Amino acid sequence: MLIVTGLAGAGKTVAMNTLEDLGYYCIDNLPVNMLEALANDFAAEHPQPVAVAIDSRNPQGIASLPEVFHRLHKLVDLQILFLTANTETLVRRYSETRRPHPAHIIKSNNHSLPEAIEEERRLLGNIFDLAELTIDTSRYNVYKLKDKITQLLTANTAELMITLQSFGFKHGTPVNADYMFDVRFLPNPYWEADLRAYSGCDQPIVEFFNKYDEPQNFIKQTEQYLHYCLPQFANNGNRAYLTISIGCTGGQHRSVYVTEQLAHKLKPYFSNLVIEHRDMISKS
Repeated sequence: MLIVTGLAGAGKTVAMNTLEDLGYYCIDNLPVNMLEALANDFAAEHPQPVAVAIDSRNPQGIASLPEVFHRLHKLVDLQILFLTANTETLVRRYSETRRPHPAHIIKSNNHSLPEAIEEERRLLGNIFDLAELTIDTSRYNVYKLKDKITQLLTANTAELMITLQSFGFKHGTPVNADYMFDVRFLPNPYWEADLRAYSGCDQPIVEFFNKYDEPQNFIKQTEQYLHYCLPQFANNGNRAYLTISIGCTGGQHRSVYVTEQLAHKLKPYFSNLVIEHRDMISKS
């Protein structure tokens, strides 16, 4: 059984529609006090995988979820998918859709929208800590989110699924990072005017980095480190997903280049390895 939860406006509806397309039997906004009965009497025997969406409209129920999840793990194979986004993105989405935040449906709630979002983030903090799958949708459109969910849930989870993710620190650190490497010490092609518009995937940037020892030394040492660590996670069997995040200032050049180079070296040994460039803008 898959529990889909997270911040209002972070993409729960898109997630549930995607899961339905993948063959899940989807139940939206189930009261928390009905979860155990569902798991016991329905999900365990149902031929389709079951996905249940739970949101923060029942604060008392949300507070009891960690304990409920602990009991559910004894009844069914349970995973939690948590969708989040930064406050600025959520405010913009509510402005575009003109729909009220769940907190404002309660007439006695007089918080501003950013305050309501942060209050919900605090309310769901314990659930975020329990989630096996976390997606920050701040930089995702509908199609990219559908692709990401499909990728996560259709991978061969008998093997560890590894995501190598580039990002820019100025856009915020990834909430789903298990490992995080900072490559802002490397030479920066941003300061070369004729290279600025390229990304770390493009040949002019590759040639720029090939002139320096620091990128090659970092890639070699990081590859050796990951070759040691990743099999430990894969053989441990306690997790199905691992995210390695590599950051530079903007997420356009250094982190993208290093991510691509590491992926090229690691892919032959880890077939369930995917690349994600969170903040990269391609040259048009």
